[in-house]
Amino acid sequence: MADDSLSETALDALAHLCALAGVAYALRASTAAQGWNEVPAVFSLDGAPSLSIVVPARNEERSIERCVRSLLAQTLHDYEVIVVDDRSEDRTGSILAGLAREDPRLRVIDGAPLPDGWVGKPWALAQGVRAARGAWLLFTDADSWHAPHACSSALAFVRARGADALTIWTHQELGSWGERAVLPAVLGLVMLGSGTMAQINDPADPDHAIANGQYVLVARAAHEALGGFDALRGEIVEDIAFARRLKADGRFRLVLADGAHLVRVRMYTSLRELWDGFTKNMYLGAGGDLLKLGGAALFLALLSTVPAVLAIEGIARKRPLRALEALLCLANGISVEAHGLRKTGIPRRLAWYAPIGYAVCGAILVNSTLRTITGRGVEWRGRRYTGRAGAERP
Repeated sequence: MADDSLSETALDALAHLCALAGVAYALRASTAAQGWNEVPAVFSLDGAPSLSIVVPARNEERSIERCVRSLLAQTLHDYEVIVVDDRSEDRTGSILAGLAREDPRLRVIDGAPLPDGWVGKPWALAQGVRAARGAWLLFTDADSWHAPHACSSALAFVRARGADALTIWTHQELGSWGERAVLPAVLGLVMLGSGTMAQINDPADPDHAIANGQYVLVARAAHEALGGFDALRGEIVEDIAFARRLKADGRFRLVLADGAHLVRVRMYTSLRELWDGFTKNMYLGAGGDLLKLGGAALFLALLSTVPAVLAIEGIARKRPLRALEALLCLANGISVEAHGLRKTGIPRRLAWYAPIGYAVCGAILVNSTLRTITGRGVEWRGRRYTGRAGAERP
């Protein structure tokens, strides 16, 4: 009898702990949009500086043509598009060759073998920069699509803000069920863990820094002063490393803004791709801090799997108050997700998947940590990434 009482007390305490985690999550989310700003649409820009757009492409046959055609349709006059074919093993090279014959503004570079100490994406981008002539550099992914006025809008924005670099929140295209169920929660949690937009955009706050590698616009002078990609050669999560380096330097200003109306991206096309992509990034994105990683995994469990189990247990054993508390915890997570989706352009109805997204995010985080610290890594685009800076090979 005493054991039963102790068990009931422990389960009630666990439900209360889930409720506390839910309240903390809601409070944190309520401040996330502080300092929110959007890149205004500018359809033409007089006196725009020269721009070099650099796209790394490895096995991108399904998306590269859409990306390049959107970039070649920009309303700017003085710009070039450089695509680095990073030793692709699919039809990427032949597609690019056909596009280059159509438009001389497209330059295709055949990527050189990966040198010791370099990670694939920084190496591809470094080769693009060496061939670029622009006063400003735009690094964007091959799975992106850009509105015709995207570049003029971005350049006008950095001019108005006196910024040296701009990174934007892009619109996420969600196709498969796995993308719709998991990606909104993962991206929302990444943003919440990075700080408010006001903190991220505060040049005096180096502790909050993030960049979205899908779109980074930077003045060439600032890029070179920070050491270019040579300084990021071993970084798997090169965008966050760049943001941290820039803010720690103190000489330059990086701005994060909403550009979802300018650029669309489909990061992954399946749950498997999503799992592998974030497994590659999450451990290093958290700085390899095991205490932080463990706390995050526990927190995500308290938002998802634990209240779900408690709700089922409470209903089955006729403990209505415990079941109700657990269900309210799940409902809280759904409500917080819906609030966050309101600004992103992602349909708010996908917030119903939030508990699944939190649970999968926690599982990816654990998987990323275990694969990195054991050296197993993950296979991505034909390369094995261990998660250990400077240890990657072709």
